[in-house]
Amino acid sequence: MAQLNFKRHRRLRTSAAMRSMVRETYLHKEDLIYPIFVIEGQNIKNPVQSMPGVYQFSLDKLGEEIDEVVELGIPAVILFGLPAEKDAVGTGAFHDHGIVQEATRFVKERHPELIVIADTCLCEFTDHGHCGVVEGDKILNDPSLEILGRTAVSQAQAGADIIAPSNMMDGFVAAIRAALDEAGFEDVPIMSYAVKYASSYYGPFRDAADGAPQFGDRKTYQMDPANRIEAFREAESDIVEGADFLIVKPALSYLDIVRDVRNNFTLPIVAYNVSGEYAMVKAAAQNGWIEEKPIVMETLLGMKRAGADMIITYHSKDVARWLEEK
Repeated sequence: MAQLNFKRHRRLRTSAAMRSMVRETYLHKEDLIYPIFVIEGQNIKNPVQSMPGVYQFSLDKLGEEIDEVVELGIPAVILFGLPAEKDAVGTGAFHDHGIVQEATRFVKERHPELIVIADTCLCEFTDHGHCGVVEGDKILNDPSLEILGRTAVSQAQAGADIIAPSNMMDGFVAAIRAALDEAGFEDVPIMSYAVKYASSYYGPFRDAADGAPQFGDRKTYQMDPANRIEAFREAESDIVEGADFLIVKPALSYLDIVRDVRNNFTLPIVAYNVSGEYAMVKAAAQNGWIEEKPIVMETLLGMKRAGADMIITYHSKDVARWLEEK
């Protein structure tokens, strides 16, 4: 044995204190962004069946949820809206009294310090469920940009701190930046869904947001899951057009992309821990196949280790509590 020459890496793992001393990556409450679904109507708190613990809230039921988020120390929420009526161009998305706009006002009046991020898309508001203007079976790019700009401005007027466009139309960041600047919102940042894949992990979200496409799919505007280099082109375009944050969505099966984007760009990186990822963990935990807390914490830590600065996750409230326990 004395003749063996090898490194003793285990010396730095001998105790919890030692492991903590040399730990490289940490997850903090400040990293969390909590998604909330708001719905028009009254006295509504609808459970999302495919996402245990997630609900659709009417405004009169939203206060308790927002209070809890603030009490837990979660710094930001992202709002998704479910309108009472839909039409071909998603009028509810940019209406002054649309559900996201009203929810934004409600949250900012109740807790001005809480960062409100407005999801800027049309799919929840269009009767066809696509993220842009439709002609026949084609999703039109350029006519969609004007509507997205109007939506962003209306959200900023309502008090949104950050605009988060998720539609994946070419030029959407440029159009929204120009519209915000022209309306006097030069200081409102854009958190772009810069790298968004046409993923099968979005299924439960479509239940929660009632935003499934009524025909076809979104593969003509969201990215092919097989592609890696394309992510650089998408992110670079959004930076040139004026993005302030870059979102990679989904996160768990795309951690290589999170790392690629981190290595190549200097803007803050946001990983979206999407609905399908959440639902799988919840289902396995409810069946006793996994222990939920360590799985969730390891998963989110992996996203941070891959290079994410922030994580949009439905686990936010649980994670905030678990971090307090430490």
